[in-house]
Amino acid sequence: MAGLRLLVAAVILGFLSSTSQSLRFELQSGHTKCIVEDIKANAMTVGKYSVVNPNEGQPMPDSHKLTVRVTSHYGNNYHYSELVESGQFAFVAAEAGDYMACFWAPDHKPQITLTIEFDWKTGVAAKDWSNVAKKGSVDVMELELKKLFDTVTSIHEEMFYLRQREEEMQELNRTTNSRMAWFSLLSLFVCSSVAALQWWHLKTFFEKKKLI
Repeated sequence: MAGLRLLVAAVILGFLSSTSQSLRFELQSGHTKCIVEDIKANAMTVGKYSVVNPNEGQPMPDSHKLTVRVTSHYGNNYHYSELVESGQFAFVAAEAGDYMACFWAPDHKPQITLTIEFDWKTGVAAKDWSNVAKKGSVDVMELELKKLFDTVTSIHEEMFYLRQREEEMQELNRTTNSRMAWFSLLSLFVCSSVAALQWWHLKTFFEKKKLI
């Protein structure tokens, strides 16, 4: 029973440590829609997208094409396809951060609406386990153990990644607090200086008028 609980816990954590997005959304011609995914460094990510045919069983209309670009937080380009009906991408993230997949539908008169299916997987979810089983000639139990091992490895890496992000946020908070403290001191100095100048100006004015 304890072993079963550990197995269930490991599987649940595995789903938490890897990400899989399966989306179906609409995009009007002449517009752009972007989807963001937070990916850690050296993580595998794969994506697959396609335009849904509005007339099932008929050829895809020429107007139902889109341009897709995938970039990193630093603007590095990882995938680009222009005026296609479907496509896919796969890469290992060289840098941690937010990765953006942008879909753009060319302008069309009259305006049309495209329905797009998009599947984006990262981490353990991005691995082709069926291909691993075929290449390695492994049985079901061994394949599950391989999945659990990769899941635990992914959790371990995710913990270090989250810890690094937390340290970065703490450093940012410390820097912000330090700047706010200096700004407060500067504001206090300016206010004191203005008050002193006003007092000196009034004192001089009254002395000239011989009121004091």
